[in-house]
Amino acid sequence: MAKLGHDISVARRRRNLPVAVVAERAFVGRNTITRVERGDPGVALGTYASVLFALGLADRLADLADPGTDEVGMALEAERLPLRAR
Repeated sequence: MAKLGHDISVARRRRNLPVAVVAERAFVGRNTITRVERGDPGVALGTYASVLFALGLADRLADLADPGTDEVGMALEAERLPLRAR
């Protein structure tokens, strides 16, 4: 969460957006944006998503649990495959 918060903070600053503007676009308070940027785990995941959307980064949320990049899951699935077909 700390890395996500840091990355959000960097993205906001690169876009030269004040905390107040991001808070308004994400429909949250300025204190919440500060907590998000600190990586506070007490902030709801939906709030993180709203902030990412306000920064134009919401498309990356779809890649978080993409089964195509789940190497452990694919390895476990391969182990369960039968050795021969009947």
